[in-house]
Amino acid sequence: MQISRRSVIAAATASSVIAPNAQSKGRRFTGAWSSLASGYQTPDWFRDAKLGFWAHWGPQCIAEFGDWYARSMYLQGDRAYDHHVKTYGHPAQFGFMELLKNWTIDAWDPDRLVGLYKKAGAKYFVAMAGHHDNFDMFDSKYQAWNIAKVGPKRDTMAGWAKAARDHGLRFGLSNHLSHAWHWWQTAYGYDPEGPVRGLRYDAYRLKKADGRGLWWDGLDPQELYTGPQGDMVPPEGIDTIKAMGAYHEAHSGQWLETVPPHDPYFVKKWLARTQDMIDTYKPDLLYFDDYGLPLEQAGLDAAAYFYNRSLDWHGKVDVVINGKKLDELQRRAIVEDVERGFSDHLRPLPWQTDTCIGNWHYDRPLYERDGYKTAKQVIQRLCDVVSKNGNLLLNIPVRADGSIDEKEEKIVTGVGEWLAINGDAIFATRPWDIYGEGPFLPVEGMMNEGDAKPFTYEDIRYTTKGGALYAIAQDWPDSGFLVLTCMASGRPQRKGRIDRVELLGHGQALDFELGMGGLTIKLPGARPSFTPALKIMGEGLTA
Repeated sequence: MQISRRSVIAAATASSVIAPNAQSKGRRFTGAWSSLASGYQTPDWFRDAKLGFWAHWGPQCIAEFGDWYARSMYLQGDRAYDHHVKTYGHPAQFGFMELLKNWTIDAWDPDRLVGLYKKAGAKYFVAMAGHHDNFDMFDSKYQAWNIAKVGPKRDTMAGWAKAARDHGLRFGLSNHLSHAWHWWQTAYGYDPEGPVRGLRYDAYRLKKADGRGLWWDGLDPQELYTGPQGDMVPPEGIDTIKAMGAYHEAHSGQWLETVPPHDPYFVKKWLARTQDMIDTYKPDLLYFDDYGLPLEQAGLDAAAYFYNRSLDWHGKVDVVINGKKLDELQRRAIVEDVERGFSDHLRPLPWQTDTCIGNWHYDRPLYERDGYKTAKQVIQRLCDVVSKNGNLLLNIPVRADGSIDEKEEKIVTGVGEWLAINGDAIFATRPWDIYGEGPFLPVEGMMNEGDAKPFTYEDIRYTTKGGALYAIAQDWPDSGFLVLTCMASGRPQRKGRIDRVELLGHGQALDFELGMGGLTIKLPGARPSFTPALKIMGEGLTA
């Protein structure tokens, strides 16, 4: 299918505030933060869900060498560059697009994978619709470089959506495409040192006509690599790896949410692609890998379009948009996401943290050195987030062929085993007066989970449901006793009446004492799961 610039621009310039139909009477959203905030409330399905699984899967997984492979393989001196040269050849002759030629997904079984996640406790599932590599992981009307037409030639997004809905899960898409225009500029560079120094990489040289008679005949490499973006393309004469790295870091390496200053077509195409994925797959959640919303007005228009489509589909706004680093107004308009980070307080509005058991894209060396998070670490993060009014979106990296490895599967199974016993303390719960207690003091913000100290048995996280208070310890105490110090004499959490305390998975009443120093609970000798969750019952505990 030939995709013209005219068709892309026409699609994107259509009004984002579509006309209401018979099922969507009433107000419509416009592309403004004030409009989005005035008519949005986080749906209960998301607040109840608590746990989602994510397939961060795309052509960068082909190399099985971790995240941002497509950008880093064009940076001489980077481990991805070294791997690419050794495995495939020099990026001037064998660029990223060549990985697509023989890409197959023979091991992909979406029904099995989503079923595994459902059994593990997932209430929603998110599939990546497109990463910074600008390749659409769906049957795109406006990007010829997509998985239904190149490589596997299958509409995997349709397969993911069907599997999620067949298993009763809410379905989401993650959209990382807005950064492609600056992220890809390393592909227009060259080696500053070595035997082929100065030879420009494939993106700089290849045009549509060059594909005549080749596997990519009819495709334009510039539509994948986004085209050269002004001074982001390294000039001639850079002669050291250090200097080239510094140039990229100062130009294309910045995390930009602005529109390309000389490329309005990129923005219009992004909006057309985003509206296309919304209309085709009717997601319940749309995750943007952006601070606020992407690409200035285009991101606002996309958000309004999604909310208005939800009005058409459901008669109400029953969907979620994720964005990052939001201000107070923005948090009322969309749901904030904290990537690989923590909240240091109980948030008044629902939010989400997303993390991964390894690297975002599949990383074979990480697998080989046993670098994944454990199931216990995942559960500890889940309990911390839920106690603070949040959800956890957990990425399980997918291999190029569509499978996950046996270590990943063991982790997923371990998460499910804990939730099968203790899920009552997690799902459909709401926060208590305080999120918890203990020595673990995370730093607020993104990308800091690697700096956090381990949780201990003194770290207790609280949730509530149906008048019961749940206290989840992040580990087992060697003493056999847990002390909830927040219920010490004179503390505001010492209220109501405690009639019974149970350990989930054990079922029998436990001995407890409410004293000056708090509530002391004697735990049984048996350990039904790798961390304990207590159910505390009585009148007035959660009032």
